[in-house]
Amino acid sequence: MSETEKQAINRNTLLKSVDKPGRYSGGEYGQIIKDKDRVKARFAFLFPDTYEIGMSNLGVRILYGALNRFDDIWCERVYAPWVDMEDKMRQLGLPLTAHESKDPVRDFDFLGITLQYEMSYTNVLNCIDLSGIPHFACDRSEDDPLVIGGGPCAYNPEPVADFFDLFNIGEGEEMLPSIVHLYIEMKEEGRYTRKAFLHEAAATIQGVYVPSLYEVSYNADGTIAAYKPLYDDIPKSVRKQIVEDMDTAYFPEHVVMPYIETVHDRIMLEVFRGCIRGCRFCQAGIIYRPVREKTPECLDRQAKCLYDSTGYDEISLTSLAIDDYSQLDELTDQLMSWTNERKISLSLPSLRVDSFTKELMEKIVSVRTSSLTFAMEAGTQRLRDVINKNVTEEELMRAMNVAFTGGKSQVKLYFMQGLPTETQEDLAGIPALASRVLDLFYATPDRPKGKPPKVTISVSPFIPKPFTPFQWEPQDSLQTMRDKQDYIGQLVHDPKIRYEHHEAQICRIEAVLARGDRRIGRALELAQKKGFRFDAWSEHFDYDRWISVFREAGIDPDFYACRRWGTDEVLPWDVIDCGVSKAFLLREREKAYAQKTTPNCRQQCSGCGANKLGGVRSCCPKARS
Repeated sequence: MSETEKQAINRNTLLKSVDKPGRYSGGEYGQIIKDKDRVKARFAFLFPDTYEIGMSNLGVRILYGALNRFDDIWCERVYAPWVDMEDKMRQLGLPLTAHESKDPVRDFDFLGITLQYEMSYTNVLNCIDLSGIPHFACDRSEDDPLVIGGGPCAYNPEPVADFFDLFNIGEGEEMLPSIVHLYIEMKEEGRYTRKAFLHEAAATIQGVYVPSLYEVSYNADGTIAAYKPLYDDIPKSVRKQIVEDMDTAYFPEHVVMPYIETVHDRIMLEVFRGCIRGCRFCQAGIIYRPVREKTPECLDRQAKCLYDSTGYDEISLTSLAIDDYSQLDELTDQLMSWTNERKISLSLPSLRVDSFTKELMEKIVSVRTSSLTFAMEAGTQRLRDVINKNVTEEELMRAMNVAFTGGKSQVKLYFMQGLPTETQEDLAGIPALASRVLDLFYATPDRPKGKPPKVTISVSPFIPKPFTPFQWEPQDSLQTMRDKQDYIGQLVHDPKIRYEHHEAQICRIEAVLARGDRRIGRALELAQKKGFRFDAWSEHFDYDRWISVFREAGIDPDFYACRRWGTDEVLPWDVIDCGVSKAFLLREREKAYAQKTTPNCRQQCSGCGANKLGGVRSCCPKARS
């Protein structure tokens, strides 16, 4: 019996002994199968978390199809096995395999890994280890897969830089096929070596970052002295690549249909990319600039295709802030002209209080539920001005009046604690604002009768993130974070107000990883060897073990999380160019301390620099001109 046949028997036996075998069975409707003897490059696409989460990620769906539309490339899916499955795989000596073919990941040409959140880094290393691929890029042979990273965390790739051969900085629909086709071309021409490919990719494809082609030096105080390219044709900083025209960008007309329930079992329609707002703590609002919209006609056509191929009865319109779409009324009217008769619901997440209207509420699925969610971020107008939230309490109350009159009885409000310049008054303003929302409910004559009101306040500690005006700011100490959480809780007296807060310890580790440099890699490798995995899951996170690992690796977590960084300091992510200038971020930081706001991009161009990247149907006046 061959080794492949033995592994197949082991897998089949294994599925009967683990929770949710549908996570691993494969064979779903819509999966793409190709003849591996007729393709020229195989790409294993890893989402380093559970199947249910990975199957719900729109970016993975897009890139899976974008690669597979080429006859000479076969992209397959890979997910992190849950702990019960991993334990049995290690006992039986089974490697991590691709979902479609069940072939070992180590036999592929590429292993692509999406980096969606910092707390997945130990899963990343664990999956590389399960694949039988050396952790460090420098230890890999010519026959090992090229490990490529992408996603939002790739904008500071340094904590995991030593584990990746290259990074895809920016949007991958066009860049990833270019990378793979360069590989195919060099193979066919007989000039491929791992070193030659990485050099040529970095030198010729915008958005490709190869860490091994840069030398990093450090100052005596531990800060970074410089990044130096090792060759003259390697860019000093790697500028992200974007898709300029979203109407012509690849979007899947068919998706893989899961056999088990996933986080988002629905059609996800990407309406636009980028954000016209400029919240000063928000990384996504910066790195996804410039705004590029799809036309209602394009979106309507894509929605119909996905409905015909999936039969889902809900369409979620996705973006960072859906009501910032300039043609939202036209789009929803066009969709409802055929979705109503088919009993398909429209879902509009990420709504803002300043644009929430009765007409909008009547169009969305949430009108049939009792709850709405809004992000206010701060408890006082002063602090909302500091962070450039550009919403007021009056706008919140107007939106709540619309909601209560329309039959709503529950609302969830998101806030942050530990923001720069924060005072006790700002913290006290959080439960006080929740109380005023409750008062408004009882003061609304047409409020829903027989439905008890509930206001949930969810508070998250501030985490300084790269490419934000607050990237230089310190995070509160762990004890201060906990003290603030207790203080807010002590001010919640009404049982109709529910108080939730994120775990301060997880936020501390996330801050270290978010602002980390290459030296953090030592701690990550040590953590993986000690069995760390699924650290984004509270039941598997162990703060004391993390601190022990940092200590053993010679890492001071406060150096990365709690220090106010110098504005003239070389940052770990300075080797990456997201298209928004550091001068703009510094101007916004100064305006924050002056409590001055910046208009959104549709009202006035703030000169961030992103318009130079191009883009069709952009909201930036300079980009349009």
